[in-house]
Amino acid sequence: MKHLGWIGLAALGAASVAVLADEPARPAFKIPPGYIAAENVPDSAQLVPPAPARKSGAEQRDKAASKTALAAHGTPRWTVATSDADLFTPKATGALSCAAGFDISAQATPALDKLLRRVMIDFGLSTGKAKKLYNRDRPFEVNKRPMCTPEITRMLEADGSYPSGHSAIGYGWGMVLAQLVPDRTTQLMARGRAFGESRRFCNVHWQSDVEEGRVIAAAVFARLQTEPAYQADLQAARDELSKTPRQAPSRDCAAEAAALAGG
Repeated sequence: MKHLGWIGLAALGAASVAVLADEPARPAFKIPPGYIAAENVPDSAQLVPPAPARKSGAEQRDKAASKTALAAHGTPRWTVATSDADLFTPKATGALSCAAGFDISAQATPALDKLLRRVMIDFGLSTGKAKKLYNRDRPFEVNKRPMCTPEITRMLEADGSYPSGHSAIGYGWGMVLAQLVPDRTTQLMARGRAFGESRRFCNVHWQSDVEEGRVIAAAVFARLQTEPAYQADLQAARDELSKTPRQAPSRDCAAEAAALAGG
């Protein structure tokens, strides 16, 4: 039986975690608190339909999309997908910098970085009930093909595939950033969507996992609007962006755009 992987560790309120004790050593990541109390997190088990049944048309659609993504192994789209897999390093919140039009980081935008790290927990944790209920195998477990983060294979094997927490996080980040930079809404939502699609290219999620992650993100985003602490940190980020000169993205935005267009 699978458990909730890093999401489960976060739910336990750990001060910091390495990915798994018997995986290669990596810097511990301090898990911030989310904004939504556990009892108020939207129930993903009620929000999404059952995972596609074996040999169903929906499963065949998932497998066809997976086959297409596997063909991109080693391409620039694979490289972006590998970068998008990162949630636990200082660079993680910069994933949507090109879409925002400025550098997002703890150094350049500390208030915004704090906001994105906290909502990441809300969006990620929100997929937990459905993951546990459906206990779906991931693509790499089925097709035995490489995936972009082999160093965390055991963690991923222990974490249900449906729906995608990464997809919920990426799409959620897009919505949060669009509140702050409304004139970049199209770019931000497109990049948040692509962030989730990266999981298909990484061979760790099925297409339906990614799609339903976006549904859950929308519910969490709506709930966040009622949370005073979220509103306070959102305003702090808005004030920061209005008062601080925005730095150009440190990422290669032309290469990123070309990779996403090619995928």
